[in-house]
Amino acid sequence: MSTENETKDEKKPAQHMPGSELRTARMSTVGMPVEKSENFSETAKRLIRLMADEKYLVILVMFLAVVSVALVVLGPRILGHATDILFDGLTKRDGQTGVNFTSLHRTLELALGLYVLSFILAYSQTFMLAGVVQRTMFTLRADVEAKIHKLPLSYIDRHSRGDLLSRVTNDIDNISQSLQQSLSQLITSLLTIAGVLIMMLALSPILAIIAIITVPLSISTMNRLARRSKQKFIAQWSHTGALNGLIEETFTGHAIVKTFGRQRSVEERFATTNEKLYEAGFGAQFISGSIQPAMMFVGNLNYLMIAVVGGIRVASGSMGLGDVQAFIQYSRQFTQPLTQTASMMNVLQSGVASAERVFEVLDTEEESAEAEFVPSPPVQGRVAFENVSFSYNPDRPLITDLSLVAEPGTTVAIVGPTGAGKTTLVNLIMRFYELNGGRITLDGRDISLMPRSELRSNIGMVLQDTWLFGGTIRENIAYGKPSATEEQIRTAAKAAYVDRFVHSLPMGYDTILDNEGGAVSAGEKQLLTIARAFLADPTILILDEATSSVDTRTEVLIQRAMVALRSQRTSFVIAHRLSTIRDANVILVMEDGRIVEQGSHEELLASRGAYYRLYQSQFSGAATDID
Repeated sequence: MSTENETKDEKKPAQHMPGSELRTARMSTVGMPVEKSENFSETAKRLIRLMADEKYLVILVMFLAVVSVALVVLGPRILGHATDILFDGLTKRDGQTGVNFTSLHRTLELALGLYVLSFILAYSQTFMLAGVVQRTMFTLRADVEAKIHKLPLSYIDRHSRGDLLSRVTNDIDNISQSLQQSLSQLITSLLTIAGVLIMMLALSPILAIIAIITVPLSISTMNRLARRSKQKFIAQWSHTGALNGLIEETFTGHAIVKTFGRQRSVEERFATTNEKLYEAGFGAQFISGSIQPAMMFVGNLNYLMIAVVGGIRVASGSMGLGDVQAFIQYSRQFTQPLTQTASMMNVLQSGVASAERVFEVLDTEEESAEAEFVPSPPVQGRVAFENVSFSYNPDRPLITDLSLVAEPGTTVAIVGPTGAGKTTLVNLIMRFYELNGGRITLDGRDISLMPRSELRSNIGMVLQDTWLFGGTIRENIAYGKPSATEEQIRTAAKAAYVDRFVHSLPMGYDTILDNEGGAVSAGEKQLLTIARAFLADPTILILDEATSSVDTRTEVLIQRAMVALRSQRTSFVIAHRLSTIRDANVILVMEDGRIVEQGSHEELLASRGAYYRLYQSQFSGAATDID
């Protein structure tokens, strides 16, 4: 088994960079607050532009909002008229007294009708806006999912899977909630401010000016607090991603944590990250939460000034009591949307912070463009490396000026110390990474000029670390060929010695596996992946340490299955156990990214070079005793 210090390029299939570079890259990108982010308004505009496909429905929502707000704005004026009717009826006019209840009832019924109609329109607006937001988030999730499949593996390597998962799930969910909670409220609040301002100017320009005086103070207060909370929200969601990454890492390697007694260390790391998340979250919520009380204080000052000046004007006879009552209601309606807008700022800031993290993924440079598909003859399987150079880090060359040829139907074994570049070599064949120099050809065609889908459809891989998804055994075998018939699936299962253990399971081929393959052993999982490769029937086969973690009996079965699988195929076999590759047509010995020896098993032992030393390190018998 490899240790943590032996993880240069022989790690998990999803981690193709050398271990030290991978850890350094991840540490530099995960768990740190975003130092440089997009401008708030630019991010918000981009978020709104996501709704472009729903523009007609958004226009309808805006129209309903305008009508609904207009009806609400008219309400205080009508109620003010009702107050005048009541007040006039209680005051002697032309020697008569009494309230005109008929006129009062009609006025009150009109006000009630306006409020009910406004409610219906507001409800319809909210319903439609919910559909707009959810469809937009549906599209955004699909875009992010599609983007991830287009990203180079170097990006995936440099980011924690937990952090990426957090961006795809937590951050998008937070955007959805933020838009749902704030968008409707902001639209209504802005329209209410405009409508109420018009009505206040119509009632009393002097009192309207008094009300407007507090607006700059409100906006200044809101902006200052919003700027302080923005970075806190960015840090909050960054630390959330880091915490998800830590939890994902810990749960995936739970057995290792228990084995080495590192629970306390994990708890300390969790506590440290959790503390950072707490501090960022507390700061974000406290600062943004302070906006609403500050705005309420400014609104109360506004109310006090209007009440005093309005009372003076009523006493002087320059305004009626009903007009002052209506104006006081309007002043409340004027400050209330400002307060509501302020209270929505924490939600909006949080949503924009999440949007920046999602947009960062969407803006990442994708893999090079796919070549145009050109009909070609069936692939024969001749693979040639021509002066290939490659490095994960420009400052640390890994493979330099490498050339080799694998003829169709031959088996090429690749051996060498950990970190020599063995797995990197086969990753280059798959075009998981682009070359720094030279080229690789398949039947004479430069693979960089081939569509990746065409190239990879001719290649099958069986890796050291097996991967099974949640589904039945039948579905896992058929993963590489969904159109396979039941007979083809069972034929592949028999060829890979899967059929014999499947029949011992209660549900047979319908046995449900989780993504860790919990219903079967490690060796049985490996046989399942070999059956999957059998069924795909690739022209080129890559076997990467497929027997490194299984028992001797299972290894014999796997070796038999792989011999059958390699038949009539060009095969690249990465192996540490030299006994498993004696029958290879060519054995390549790699050191520091270079091929230092190549030949058959017997030829390399006879030359007493690097291969001979590797062989001696594994077998204590005489070097000449090769049988």
